[in-house]
Amino acid sequence: MNSLRYAARLSVLLQAFVLMLLLAGCQSMSTTPNDAARQKIDGLLTLIDQRLDVAVKVAQTKWNSGAPINDPARERQILDDLTASLKTADTQEKSFMRRFFQAQFDAGKIIQAALHAQWRQEAHARFASPPDLARDIRPELDRLTPLLIDALGQVRPLLQQPDAKTYLRQRADVLVRGDSNGVVRAEALRVLLE
Repeated sequence: MNSLRYAARLSVLLQAFVLMLLLAGCQSMSTTPNDAARQKIDGLLTLIDQRLDVAVKVAQTKWNSGAPINDPARERQILDDLTASLKTADTQEKSFMRRFFQAQFDAGKIIQAALHAQWRQEAHARFASPPDLARDIRPELDRLTPLLIDALGQVRPLLQQPDAKTYLRQRADVLVRGDSNGVVRAEALRVLLE
């Protein structure tokens, strides 16, 4: 009888030990994406930041020309051209891309509006040699757009994992331009974090 009790106790202890090992393994599992996923997310965030930098140049050009910051017809045309260029994408993917790029436009307009408000307050003169929209700015945007599309294609599947979204939020604080209240960054990332 004692040997049966001993065997039962040993079995319970062994099961408890195995359970503890399993729980310890679960706790030590990393909640961050792997290196390849982190590189892809960092690459996308870097491209978003580069696109936001272009908004500063656009603000200077529009300051000098007096052109309005908001140009819905131009934005719609760019989004229509973008959608048409996504020949192999399904309707859901095209919708995602449109929403993402609209968020980039909106984040850029926040930057432009803030700069224009600052320059009005300072009674800022026209810029001596602002970037040229056709020569300097559009080629930069044309360079960034396909890179962003490719990066989005790589990152979007990763965002189904909660740890990837957490990593994206954390790295955005480092890699994407900040502003005093975080509105620009939040708008630029909005569609990715939905």
